[in-house]
Amino acid sequence: MPLVFGLVILGAWWIAFHAGAFPRGTVPSPEAVARASRGELTSFRLIDDIIASLYRVAFGFVFAVIVAVPTGLVIGRYLLVREMLMPWVNFFRSLSPIAWIPFAILWFGIGDPPAIFIIFLATYFQIALATAAASAAVPRIYYRVAEDLGMGRIKTLFSVTLPAIQPQLITSLRVAIGVAWMVVVAAEMIAVHSGLGFLIIDGRNALRMDLVVCGMITVGAIGIGLDAAFAQLARIPSVRWGFDR
Repeated sequence: MPLVFGLVILGAWWIAFHAGAFPRGTVPSPEAVARASRGELTSFRLIDDIIASLYRVAFGFVFAVIVAVPTGLVIGRYLLVREMLMPWVNFFRSLSPIAWIPFAILWFGIGDPPAIFIIFLATYFQIALATAAASAAVPRIYYRVAEDLGMGRIKTLFSVTLPAIQPQLITSLRVAIGVAWMVVVAAEMIAVHSGLGFLIIDGRNALRMDLVVCGMITVGAIGIGLDAAFAQLARIPSVRWGFDR
């Protein structure tokens, strides 16, 4: 059904273009986008841009997960820490990551570091907040059992709290990777000279709307792939219990 609906959209686009429904030069034809995509693929520019964008997303996202999950566990587990940090987590989460681009360029220059920094900010606070909310909802009986077994605080966090919140954590990671993929496109339009975001802005500057649409389609297709890949994490035996209904 998704394929059929995609063909309907493509057909409507083709009919609208050849019927003159769009102002001249504003929307390319499907044939022009296909030619531009073929040219970008044969020149390997599109492949290079995809690799560059995925590299930045992977680096920033993994670093955010490594830092945010322990932060969220501590915030959710200890009331004093939660009361002290939660307002600030919400404050920074509410700031648009794009607003940090001028600082990122000043601090890191032009290249991969500012884009990775923006991706980190876009995902860190979101993952930390989701982890904190999930860990705060863990039944207290789990911790009583851990105390009876003589577990220390750190071992309790990673042996009791973390396994208990894995289904919610995987859902938050699935959402966060989508945010990271959107943010990298915006960051690449300003802070770097490669990647799919740069391809789109470069096409716009050259008045090549076929390249712009080519980049947009590629971004959307990879976004679907990333979401599908993270959805498979729900099939892991140790977390499937949280998704079976």
